[in-house]
Amino acid sequence: MIHKLVKELEANRNLENAIPMEKYMKDHFTFLGIKTPERKKITNQFFKDTGIIKEAFDRDFILQLWAMDEREYQYIALDYIDKMLRKINVEDLALFEELIVTKSWWDTVDMLAQKPVGKIASIDSRVISDTIDSWSVHDNLWLIRTAILFQLKYKEKTNEDILYTYIIRNAESKEFFIQKAIGWALREYSKINPTSVRYFIENTKLAKLSIREGSKYL
Repeated sequence: MIHKLVKELEANRNLENAIPMEKYMKDHFTFLGIKTPERKKITNQFFKDTGIIKEAFDRDFILQLWAMDEREYQYIALDYIDKMLRKINVEDLALFEELIVTKSWWDTVDMLAQKPVGKIASIDSRVISDTIDSWSVHDNLWLIRTAILFQLKYKEKTNEDILYTYIIRNAESKEFFIQKAIGWALREYSKINPTSVRYFIENTKLAKLSIREGSKYL
């Protein structure tokens, strides 16, 4: 089934587009050079023709896409995951952990943190203490970023204690992507509870980047 998708994408390969796309991603990944609107058009047609999104959640399909060289294939995997969110369950957390630590960069990790990981944690909060808590002190920076960001869409349902605990654990990190994640998480929560966030920022030693990002709406 994936061969049909590959054939269509290869037919739309665009070297002229690929070069700046690769530069934007710091040359971490190769690209087919297919921009988002065109990619989504191709992908949606593939989903429609195959009926794959009407079937059970296909982990092998995702892993096949993740193994492909060009970054667009990982984006298509994310598109598929997004459409299948209602069908994922707690048992899928190990898959998403594997995706987070493989071919890692913000363009895949941030979606995985907010959507499938966030969804699973909302289904069964035990995964927070069982798994996500250990991510917050992990050697892998992308798992740390995920732990900080998994509640990003929770709004009023945000567990403030968990959010602040994970931030404090990483407040002294020199890693840009951790400092940025802390600021982003605080900024989003400030839309719901600005008083709490203001107090937290004023009474917690944070990186300047985290403070700047977290204070934007205060």
